[in-house]
Amino acid sequence: MTVVNEWVTGTRFGSWVQRCRESRRLVLVIVAIALLLDNMLLTTVVPIIPEFLYDINHPDAPLDGRPRITTTTTTTTTPVPCPCQQFNQNIDNYSTTALNDAEYDNYTTLDPEAAVDELRHKDLVQETVEVGIMFASKAFVQLLANPFVGPLTHKIGYSVPMFAGFLIMFLSTIIFAFGRSYSVLFIARSLQGIGSSCSSVSGMGMLAERYPDDKERGNAMGIALGGLALGVLIGPPFGGVMYEFVGKSAPFLVLSALALGDGLLQLLMLQPAVIRQESDPPSLKQLATDPYIIIAAGAITFANMGIAMLEPSLPIWMMDTMGAGRWKQGVTFLPASISYLIGTNLFGPLGHKMGRWLAALLGLIVIGICLMLIPLATNINHLIIPNAGLGFAIGMVDSSMMPELGYLVDIRHTAVYGSVYAIGDVAFCLGFAIGPAMSGTLVKTIGFEWMLFGIAILNFMYAPLLYCLKSPPTKEEKRSLLNEEKSSVRYVTYQNEEDDE
Repeated sequence: MTVVNEWVTGTRFGSWVQRCRESRRLVLVIVAIALLLDNMLLTTVVPIIPEFLYDINHPDAPLDGRPRITTTTTTTTTPVPCPCQQFNQNIDNYSTTALNDAEYDNYTTLDPEAAVDELRHKDLVQETVEVGIMFASKAFVQLLANPFVGPLTHKIGYSVPMFAGFLIMFLSTIIFAFGRSYSVLFIARSLQGIGSSCSSVSGMGMLAERYPDDKERGNAMGIALGGLALGVLIGPPFGGVMYEFVGKSAPFLVLSALALGDGLLQLLMLQPAVIRQESDPPSLKQLATDPYIIIAAGAITFANMGIAMLEPSLPIWMMDTMGAGRWKQGVTFLPASISYLIGTNLFGPLGHKMGRWLAALLGLIVIGICLMLIPLATNINHLIIPNAGLGFAIGMVDSSMMPELGYLVDIRHTAVYGSVYAIGDVAFCLGFAIGPAMSGTLVKTIGFEWMLFGIAILNFMYAPLLYCLKSPPTKEEKRSLLNEEKSSVRYVTYQNEEDDE
């Protein structure tokens, strides 16, 4: 009797697992969790890395104001240094090796505190370049990996690359936890780009395949992007608070444990295996030369470029102009993350009703306005409204253009989605590669304010192009247009031959 009960229980459990494996909703949950963890790792470093690197480079003058000075017990009394001696010590605590004699003399003629602040400002601006390059490395590597991952999913399916993405992200998280130098952290950030490429391309392709109806697909991708938004939402405050009160390794160890749980869920439910596509997929070249796909992908790039520029530069700008501490640097991205979460879930279904082209067009305009308002802030409270508007508008664009890419493939090509979401991820990565890489140089040359004004103008200029997506021609219309063009070319050639005769 006991054996029978065990057999029945095992059979029920097996059938329940089988139903779960066939469930579209479970696939949606797994993709959302993968995007959540990837973007938590992406943004957890935002409040940690700038100050961590600054303290490595300035061990005697950290930003928290507690210099690490080695003291020795002695019987002699130490005289109180005079102000000029104290100032010289502060000057020496900063990296003044780049100063020539004339510049050094200029600093010593200033008020001691003002001179130290000026040197600190100079070092922070210089560090913006290094931090920007590190942040951009993930997107740049992801950019290079996407053209390989997209066609690979056509040959082996989505589940194996998805699981490979988990393994790589887990390794990257462990390196972040124990890395103590710029080069090691740079490697960890770059390695994350490969894992993100596998997770993003495979996840979006899997959803597009499981949700063939355009309206349902939009809703599903809105929920999945909500997972991404939740990761962006939790990451900065989670990283800032954990770094402030526990230490640098703690947030990354927590993330590695969560990633391990996601990997076990994938292993149990998705059962990674090679699955070949039945239909012939469109080539990456065909999709990359489709003007409508390029317009949709370009909207994703320009929408995310502004926030990508803010990631390395805004915390340092806040340290420089507001004297913001670690937790404030993390919390400042909170309004953008919350509103992005709202925007993606709202415009997943709403974008289908009002027209995804219109939602993305309005989103780019709102992004430009918010970027122009950010430099006007004088304290952290002034950043709440523009950051919230920025996140909401980016959610409008992303949740509209991601399903639009799948729709364009359905009506203009073959319904195989790996390559088109590789292009979509490339567009996303372009924004996050160009933005941080350029932000340091632009802050140094034209300033933080003009950098944001410039990217705002680019958003305003690109927005009208989205009108082209209002009614893109279908595959049959495309063929008829091509036939008409060929016929007109033949007619013109025939007329020219008759004229020559």
